[in-house]
Amino acid sequence: MIKGIYEAHLPVSNLKISIGFYKKLGLELAYQQEKLAFLWIVKGESWLGLWEGNEVQLPYHPSIRHLAFKVDIEDLEYAKEWLKELDIPVRTSFGFTEKKQPLVLPNNPHAHGAIYFSDPDGNSIELICPLRLDVNEEFKMMTLEEWKARL
Repeated sequence: MIKGIYEAHLPVSNLKISIGFYKKLGLELAYQQEKLAFLWIVKGESWLGLWEGNEVQLPYHPSIRHLAFKVDIEDLEYAKEWLKELDIPVRTSFGFTEKKQPLVLPNNPHAHGAIYFSDPDGNSIELICPLRLDVNEEFKMMTLEEWKARL
C-alpha cells in the first residue's frame, strides 16, 4: 500500500528567499501562491511545501522543522564539497563539526550516513544514505571515513 513519502512541509519567513535556496539544491518549482510554494524533490514522486508565516518562529524540533533528503553513497561522499560550492555551511550535529562530516548514525539495526545543514530559516536539512540494513551490531557514531575504514 504505502510506497514512500509524497510530501513534507516546512515553515519559512520569506517565501522568495526559501524558493531560491531550495532551487539552488536542485528542486524544481511546481506551484506557487502568495504564501505557499511546492517544489518537486523528484518530479511526480515527492515534493516539498513551503509555508510563509509566523510558524517559523516555533523553536526548532526535529518533529516539526526537519527534512531529510535521501541520497546515494557517492553523492554523500561529495556532499560537503557540493554544499561549499553552493555557499551553504555544514552544521555541527551530534557534536560532529563540519570537518568530521559526513557522519554515520548507529540507528541499530540499521546504519545511515548523513550530513546536516540549515535552510535560511534554520530548518534542519539532512542528506542521508542507508549504509546497511538489518544487521544487529552496536557501534558508536563515527565519521564516514572511519566507517569505510572498518569495512
